[in-house]
Amino acid sequence: MTEKINIAQNIILWGENYMDHVVYLDTKAGELEKLLEGPKTMVIRGAAGRKMPYGRVAAGDVLYFINNNGEGMIRAKSVVREVFNSEKLSKEESSDLVKKYQSKLQLTPAQVKRWAGKRYIVLIEVESVRKIAPFAIDRSEFGNMDDWLLVEEIERVKA
Repeated sequence: MTEKINIAQNIILWGENYMDHVVYLDTKAGELEKLLEGPKTMVIRGAAGRKMPYGRVAAGDVLYFINNNGEGMIRAKSVVREVFNSEKLSKEESSDLVKKYQSKLQLTPAQVKRWAGKRYIVLIEVESVRKIAPFAIDRSEFGNMDDWLLVEEIERVKA
C-alpha cells in the first residue's frame, strides 16, 4: 500500500501542457509488439543517476515509439497513465521493484539483468497504445546515446 502512495506522490501533472517523447524500444526483446498486443503495459528506464526521463515524464504525456534497430521510424504511440520515479535504491530494492512489476514490464532475462540493480528507476505505465502511420524523425538536436528524447511537440522532430 505504501508503494501506491509513493506512486501517487511522484505523479507530476503538467495541466494542459502535455509533452511528447520519443522512446526507443528494444527490438530484439520485441517490446513494440508486446505493447501493441497488450501483455506489456509499462516501460522502464534506470540509471546510476537521475537521467532522462527521471522527473520529466507525466501522466497525460504522449510517447512515440521507435525500435532501436537503426531504421529511425516512429511506428506507434501511447498515452502515459501513471509514472513512478524511485528514490535512490539499493541493488536489492531495485531488483525487487523490477520483479514486482515484471507482469506489466514483460522483460526478457537480458532486460531484467540490464535494469535490475540500477540506483534510480522510472516506471511508466501506458494506455491507448496504437500503431500509427510510420514517419522518420530528425534527432540531430539530441545525443547519439539517448534512448529517450523529450521533444515537447512531435512536429518539431519530424523529418
